Amino acid sequence: MNVALYAPFKPLDHPDPSGDRTIGRELASALAGQGLDLTVPSRFRSRWFSARPRLWLEALSARRQALERASKAGAQAFLTYHAYYKSPDVIGPYVARELGIPYVIFQGVYSTKQRRCLKTRLGYELNRRSLLAANLVFSNRRLDVENLRRLLPPEKIAYVRPGIDPGAFAFDGEARRSFRQEWGVSGRPVIVTAAMFRNDVKTQSLTYLIARLGELARSGLDFFWVVAGDGEMRDRLVALAGQELPGRHLFLGCVPRERLGAVLSAGDVFAFPGIGESLGMVYLEAQAAGLPVVALANGGVPEVVAAGCTGLLTPPGDNAAYCQALAALVMDRERRLAMGEAARTSVRDRHDRNRNYGIVAGVLRRLAGKG
Repeated sequence: MNVALYAPFKPLDHPDPSGDRTIGRELASALAGQGLDLTVPSRFRSRWFSARPRLWLEALSARRQALERASKAGAQAFLTYHAYYKSPDVIGPYVARELGIPYVIFQGVYSTKQRRCLKTRLGYELNRRSLLAANLVFSNRRLDVENLRRLLPPEKIAYVRPGIDPGAFAFDGEARRSFRQEWGVSGRPVIVTAAMFRNDVKTQSLTYLIARLGELARSGLDFFWVVAGDGEMRDRLVALAGQELPGRHLFLGCVPRERLGAVLSAGDVFAFPGIGESLGMVYLEAQAAGLPVVALANGGVPEVVAAGCTGLLTPPGDNAAYCQALAALVMDRERRLAMGEAARTSVRDRHDRNRNYGIVAGVLRRLAGKG
């Protein structure tokens, strides 16, 4: 069975790493693993479609090309990944209607407040129309499910937990020994972080984390901080770490995702506050490697980290609580090992992409009359 898979926000092969790209790639890999043939009908990006009139003419051409490609491939369903007011799907409903095939959205988002702003009103309306046109809308966030219920009947909404390939981040004992020797940390507790250094909430989180780690260092707590990632704010973050954590930190630069599991294996605790984090796939990756997480209880973080079981989540704005959570795991080896094992089990049992996204494959087959 052939499925046309379209990502209006950003093509899945886009070079810039992000959680959004990770989710889309995991979805595509899982669907292919379920025996579906995937066709990319268009690479048209509709980001800020309502504010960029030149995209309107481009969209007309992109729709015709998408229809031709999907038809030529024999697509029996159209699946759109991540549609919301900033990047509405202006292609999927048209192609599905012209071909007479089911139209499904994965990670559809509905936000009514956007209708009140002139800048976002068109994007809101276009996104609303695509959601209404869908045979089914999947969401991997509980909050998004609640918002979708304000527009769609329950039978057109389905929740699926976010998933990864747990084996890709399995604990690697040899890598742990090798990296720790290379870093010269011996038996010291290692706090590890992975994030892009974008000038947004990512850097806000890293700045917050460095400040808290600085407080812990001045209190006499022994640890070493290793961070994987890169981006435009690197120089600022390196300078800040030099002030707060002299001799206690290491910036690895951008680590390919296929090597991230090895780096995580060398750590003892994964720390990233996750300010405003919609989900945070990196938390699943860290837990798959057996690391307990320390983050803020905000956004979608509680959906991927079981508070008190696979990690410690603290109230946003409570700096002391975040420091205490970090210190508790750094100082208690048995506790962090127990939480790390629970984290590994949680990802395997609840966040396996093949199991979770296999539900999506089954729905696509059923709607297309193939299952």
